[in-house]
Amino acid sequence: MRYTYTYRTTARDLWLLSMYYIYDSMAGLCNIIFTVAAFALGFSRWPQAQALMRCLIVLGCCLFTVIQPLAIYAKAKKQAAGITQDTRIAVDDNGLHIKVGNDTSDLPWKSVKRISRKPAMVIIFSDTTHGFLFTNRMLGNEKDEFYRYAASKVADGTVLK
Repeated sequence: MRYTYTYRTTARDLWLLSMYYIYDSMAGLCNIIFTVAAFALGFSRWPQAQALMRCLIVLGCCLFTVIQPLAIYAKAKKQAAGITQDTRIAVDDNGLHIKVGNDTSDLPWKSVKRISRKPAMVIIFSDTTHGFLFTNRMLGNEKDEFYRYAASKVADGTVLK
C-alpha cells in the first residue's frame, strides 16, 4: 500500500468543507456583498438610525459572519455524531480501498470523478456530491506528495486546485 489512513470525520472537518463550498460559489459572493453593504450602511447611517434600524443593521452584519457559520457548525456537529466508526482508507495504484467497520469497498481511479484541493484538505470525489476527505491533520507532511500522487492517477484531468 502506498498510503494508509485511519480517521473519523469530525464536525470541524464537515464545517470547513461546507464553508469552502459556500464561499467558493455565487451564494458566497452574494453573502460577501450583502455583508459589506450592511457594514457600509451601518457606518454611514448609524448616528441617524432609529433603534429598529440599528437592530436590523447589526443583524445584517452578523447574518453571514456569525449566524450562518454557527448554524452550519450545528448541522456539521449533528452529522458527525452519526459517524460511529473509524474509516480506514488505503490508496495505491489500483485506487482507493475503503473499510468502515466490517464493510469494505474499492474505488478504482477510473471511477474517481474529480479531486479538489482546499487549504485544509484534499477531497477525492466518487461522484458529483460524495467524496473522501483527507484533512491536513490526517495527511501531515505528506499533503503535497499525496495530492500530486492522487492527481497523477486521475486520467481525464478532473483535478481542481
